[in-house]
Amino acid sequence: MHHRSSPPILPTEGHHVLHLFFRVDHSVWDYFNQEEQEVRLRAFKKVIEEIQGIATTQLLSFSMVTPKADLGFMLITPDLDVLDQAAKKLEHSLGHGVLVPTFSWLSMTERSEYGMNDEEYAAKLEHEEGIDARMPAFEEKMQAFRDRISKYIQDRLYPELPESTEWPVFCFYPMSKRRNPGQNWYALSLEERKKLMQGHALVGRGYAGRVRQFITGSTGLDDQEWGVSLFAKTTSSIKEIVYEMRFDEVSVKYAEFGEFFIGIQMNLQNLLERLGLSHIKPR
Repeated sequence: MHHRSSPPILPTEGHHVLHLFFRVDHSVWDYFNQEEQEVRLRAFKKVIEEIQGIATTQLLSFSMVTPKADLGFMLITPDLDVLDQAAKKLEHSLGHGVLVPTFSWLSMTERSEYGMNDEEYAAKLEHEEGIDARMPAFEEKMQAFRDRISKYIQDRLYPELPESTEWPVFCFYPMSKRRNPGQNWYALSLEERKKLMQGHALVGRGYAGRVRQFITGSTGLDDQEWGVSLFAKTTSSIKEIVYEMRFDEVSVKYAEFGEFFIGIQMNLQNLLERLGLSHIKPR
């Protein structure tokens, strides 16, 4: 990425996230002779390596399974300007018109407003376990709770994306909460929303070890309010978690879903071969 004199565009916390999906126009690609194709493939590979080499930046690539797109990327980086440069370089480095954008989503990592606080956890200890502030075990349990919450917030704001060898199946979809008369999520009190979301989260925790979830916020940044990225070892796990969550009260009454995109995470060489683009043999 090129050097620039302007200051970075950084959020107050967390990182920017961009999902990019493209269709490969082989009629444009086939217009280039093999030597030109190899030059462009090397340029594309260099762009990928440059992006992945930027500090605190992660870039994953996917072969998209349905005709909605052929190729997908998930990019996480703190600087909005870096994200913008990276997206444009990815689109054009194979040659103008080879990669045709079909869908994109801009969001940010964010902490959840529905997490339990110290006072709520202390009340939970007293009511469910009979432990209050006068007992020796109270402070130990409170500190363990604070440590868990601190790690949870860190993982939400600065996630480490999963490796392709362990989590090859990728699913992305945007969603929002309804504002219909009688089904207006934002008309509920924070206490009501917290209670509903804690039940919703229990469903997700039931898939620990089978599905990794990354929820990013897109309010004011894109057409719906969140982007949901799921990684799994099999499509069955994706199908099961989405199906089960449809019966949760939060989804039944208040969820609006966008399009679903399914891909297979793979390294660049395998991806280019899958797309029918590669003439370069791995070294």
